[in-house]
Amino acid sequence: MGDYVVKLPDVGEGIAEAEIVEWHVSVGDAVAEDQVMVEVMTDKATVELPSPVTGIVVSVGAAVGEVLAVGAPLIHIDTGSETTGVDSSAPSTQPAAEPPVELAPPAPTAPVARLPEAGRRPTAAPAVRQRAATLGIDLLGVEGTGPEGRIVHADLDAHLTRNGSPQAMSQANTTRDNSVDDVAVVGLRRNIAQRMQVAKTRIPHFTYVDEVDVTEVERLRAELNRQQPDRETRLTILPFLMRAVVVAIGDFPQMNARYDDDNGVVHRHRAVHLGVATQTPKGLMVPVVANCDRRDLWECADEVTRLSTAARNSKITLEELTGSTITITSLGSLGGIVSTPIINYPEVAIIGVNKIATRPVYVGDTVLPRQIMNLSSSFDHRVVDGADAATFIQQIKLLLETPALLFIA
Repeated sequence: MGDYVVKLPDVGEGIAEAEIVEWHVSVGDAVAEDQVMVEVMTDKATVELPSPVTGIVVSVGAAVGEVLAVGAPLIHIDTGSETTGVDSSAPSTQPAAEPPVELAPPAPTAPVARLPEAGRRPTAAPAVRQRAATLGIDLLGVEGTGPEGRIVHADLDAHLTRNGSPQAMSQANTTRDNSVDDVAVVGLRRNIAQRMQVAKTRIPHFTYVDEVDVTEVERLRAELNRQQPDRETRLTILPFLMRAVVVAIGDFPQMNARYDDDNGVVHRHRAVHLGVATQTPKGLMVPVVANCDRRDLWECADEVTRLSTAARNSKITLEELTGSTITITSLGSLGGIVSTPIINYPEVAIIGVNKIATRPVYVGDTVLPRQIMNLSSSFDHRVVDGADAATFIQQIKLLLETPALLFIA
């Protein structure tokens, strides 16, 4: 038998460990060279790791949700040859002969139903006994499928199905369900939880909300889309907001910053690398539109589309998820009236977009239907004063309400 130990490779610069997100193979499976074996997550990027050899999976080094260090045994494959080896793509920090952790579960067996022996008290948990008494069920007549013939709730249900009266069945349907489903917090969900905890623990947030009349910018957006019907990407309100943030930062450079609170240094960035919070099937990601200050509306729209598609398809890279200097977050049509967004640590500001709604607004002495959108934005109060935050958002408001100003700055 040829033993081949694949070790966790260095999947990103400076990465010391990765979490197992999903196994695509199990113990006993045949695996081909270059076949995807496992998905691992480092920071917020999910990476698929292929097999370097062909063979049979003998064991895996960690379960889903566990974290492995770079160089640790990841999977053990029998190649069927007489030689042994270690995957050369990973640092050789441990000898090849070291056995990986065996995680093969025992083969499942079907439960065996048993009736209590004569003269023996049926075995059941107190909650099962109480429910049986409520339903008028004699446990001596119930087949137990639990360990050693123990009667469980499912056995009561089965007994009712076979023998229960309509009254008992009705009672069973209204019986309180005390079962609990345990869902492990792993992968991206764990990463989000950790980052949110750090942000709320270390940053004293305050949120400022203002409403914006986006009627004119929406009219401009529709006209620009009409003029370029052949473009695959269509303009939404987001590229205009991105442009407004870039222009406003020219007067408020303290907003385009990252705060190193361990060393007491605020790093103000000249380039605007704008994070755009994106909901994906696996959870929230923040792709980064790099050098947003050098892009026009269509370039911003194209890049947001490319990044969000890559994020939703789990094809985005670690580099595309790091380095943002300020973030925009939006729930689109679900945006509600007001939100209190959490800052993308270690940034100092996040711009939250609420949904657009048509409302009656006085324009001079006349009430007209206008398209109104709220901006709910949060700031790090250690770095940003309330007056500066309000003035910054009001500058963005002015730019969106008078969209010609977006293009003369």
